[in-house]
Amino acid sequence: MASRRSGRNLNGILLLDKPAGISSNRALQIVKRLFGAKKAGHTGSLDPFATGLLPICFGEATKVSAFLLDADKTYLATARLGVATTTADTEGEVRETLPVPALQEADILATLEKFTGPQSQVPHMYSALKRDGKKLYELARKGIEVERAARDITLHKLQLVSWQSPDLSFEVSCSKGTYIRVLAEDLAKDFGTCAHLQQLRRTKAGDFSVDQAVSIDTLEPLLEETQLNDFTSLDALLLPLDAALAGFPSIELDHSQALALQQGRKIDISELAGQYLADSDEIYRLYTGKGKSNRYLLGMGRFEVGVVRSVRLFPGLYKPVR
Repeated sequence: MASRRSGRNLNGILLLDKPAGISSNRALQIVKRLFGAKKAGHTGSLDPFATGLLPICFGEATKVSAFLLDADKTYLATARLGVATTTADTEGEVRETLPVPALQEADILATLEKFTGPQSQVPHMYSALKRDGKKLYELARKGIEVERAARDITLHKLQLVSWQSPDLSFEVSCSKGTYIRVLAEDLAKDFGTCAHLQQLRRTKAGDFSVDQAVSIDTLEPLLEETQLNDFTSLDALLLPLDAALAGFPSIELDHSQALALQQGRKIDISELAGQYLADSDEIYRLYTGKGKSNRYLLGMGRFEVGVVRSVRLFPGLYKPVR
């Protein structure tokens, strides 16, 4: 068994409930150390003050992170009206105060309805987007503000949770690239005031829910076991790679077809016996082998005029005998 020092070749996904007060990268490093993993990455940052679902991918699972990054997310947020901060959250300095109007529930619902659907949003200066190699928040901390291009986003659902002046709580399901801090500021502007986020919690990412997640406090008592190189309890918490890909249809390949893809060749769709369901350009999960113990996720493939080619392979999961 690999030691903690050498790092383990581990494949799988851990659903972490990130606590407030640490960055996503710090949470990743804690979890990576606990699992003794050689390779790990997270799938979409949460700000230090935010909590909630942060999928951590180990080994080959880091190759599915792009699919999770592209997935829709759901958040519970509380905005404090009447006070704006430099960061649009609790970590910034107060930059403006305005009166809070006497809002009725009907007023709030009308505004939430107005903001539901496709729209453009300008990213906040305190974001990790880069300009000329510098992260925007690094520029913002120096008092530099640069123009940011608006991005197309979609708010699939925007619902009122509670309103007790000056705090407005809402739930939002949105596309990738949505900044909830900016949304809070924009809602407040529509109300005729300003705001900053008081609380933010990610509850869903794709098909994953925070109800499935574990906390760092739950993981740390298992450290004593891992110091003895016994990772059984921790590894039992991991989900397989294809748990992140459940929304994609699948096809089955035989040994020779799997080998062909791994060698960079394409497969004629006539060899798939009608397994494919869709138009060209749809992405599929590619499996090979039969039975629970012998079935492997080979990778992801895309159909092109008469053939299927690999988009992403996971060679660490399946190494066929040639």
